[in-house]
Amino acid sequence: MTNRKTVEIWVGLFVTAGLVALAILSFRVGNLTTTEVTNGYHIEARFENIGSLKARSAVTMAGVRIGRVSKIQIDPNTYQARVIMNIDGRFRNLPVDTGATILTAGLLGEQYVGLEPGGAEEYLKDGDRIKVTQSAMVLEKLIGRVLTMFIEKPADNKK
Repeated sequence: MTNRKTVEIWVGLFVTAGLVALAILSFRVGNLTTTEVTNGYHIEARFENIGSLKARSAVTMAGVRIGRVSKIQIDPNTYQARVIMNIDGRFRNLPVDTGATILTAGLLGEQYVGLEPGGAEEYLKDGDRIKVTQSAMVLEKLIGRVLTMFIEKPADNKK
């Protein structure tokens, strides 16, 4: 009887460890494991197309996470996506001519905002807007451009 109880305890521990591992994996995939932004400030950028960018997506500079996307809205006048980012207070020295690009990371296609600093002497402040942006690359549009390029190109006739 004790042998059976030992096996049941080990099976229970194994199942518990599996559930904990599954929970950790789901938090990592959901991008919820990293700490929040401290002493942050908000900046915004407008894009023609944000792809599958979501609130809580990472904002990076040189591959280092410096903030998170806090809100995504549509501008009713320009019909552009208005992305509001919460940048960590340690990075208050972003030049006003900083550029923002929507990039894709990893095999799952998670999208994030990549910032590229400019060379201006002035820095972005709370509520400022990044003016230089590049939208997400949509695979369907890219394939359409390649196909139309091949269709419009006249055939090479060799004599």
